[in-house]
Amino acid sequence: MVPAPMTLGRHRIEWSRPVLLGVLNVTEDSFSDGGRFLSLDAAISHGLALREQGADIVDVGAESTRPGAASVDVELELERVVPVVRALAREGVLVSVDTTKAAVAEAAIEAGASILNDVSMGDSLDDLARVAARSGAGYLRMHARGTPLTMRSDPALSDYPRGVVTEVVDSLRADAAALIAAGVDRSRIMVDPGIGFAKTAAQSLALLAAINEVVSLGFAVCVGPSRKSFIDARDAYDPSWGAVTSAPHERLGGTAAAVTASILGGAHAVRVHDVALMRQCARVAHAIAQGRRASS
Repeated sequence: MVPAPMTLGRHRIEWSRPVLLGVLNVTEDSFSDGGRFLSLDAAISHGLALREQGADIVDVGAESTRPGAASVDVELELERVVPVVRALAREGVLVSVDTTKAAVAEAAIEAGASILNDVSMGDSLDDLARVAARSGAGYLRMHARGTPLTMRSDPALSDYPRGVVTEVVDSLRADAAALIAAGVDRSRIMVDPGIGFAKTAAQSLALLAAINEVVSLGFAVCVGPSRKSFIDARDAYDPSWGAVTSAPHERLGGTAAAVTASILGGAHAVRVHDVALMRQCARVAHAIAQGRRASS
């Protein structure tokens, strides 16, 4: 199922192949690369490098959403994110802003961001939707529960009595309907099942196995499995594999497997740190998916 093209000013996304969002964390405490791109020059340089590596969109975030992370003051988040967005947009980069705050979303869009990446762990959907509706920005809505501080500590956050796939699909359906009601055009809506957000490793794997059910909602689907801890979780895999412990930047194989599964399941976009490698992975997975459809 190919969604309608997304037109964002001079940019147009056709969804004819998987789209890559390159992660640019302008933070000091992100789980994978916190502090590496905190300075303005380093952030701009890395954002341009992500585009050169094949990122279709550079996703700029100035507040970590790793489990246990504290919220960032709005003024500090604005100070971090707006100059980076402005500089990249001036270079013709298609920029999304990863934020939980309507004020940051609005300022970033004014600075040149074209997509709001809402991880649903901050300001209300209504507040953020109004920003997107007024500006004509794209809207990527991710499924999550609670906040970074609570998403692992509160037992209720990992309790999906109807099954994680059913609840995530139903929640995203309702969110998309609310966005449309708020004035966001259907063609500018993307949804994300929120791999690793208030979900056990087994639940994240179940969602990856059922991406086609998220795709059935009829919106562009983005999946973000990059370098996440579910790749190493001992209790999610056959015990015969033994224990695996790795640093986030060492989880490229597991990330590639998740990217492949997502694309074979019909996902339209993936959010990744290692753009060049995952672009190669996505290209091959897309070709396999096309071949499978052609032979069916």
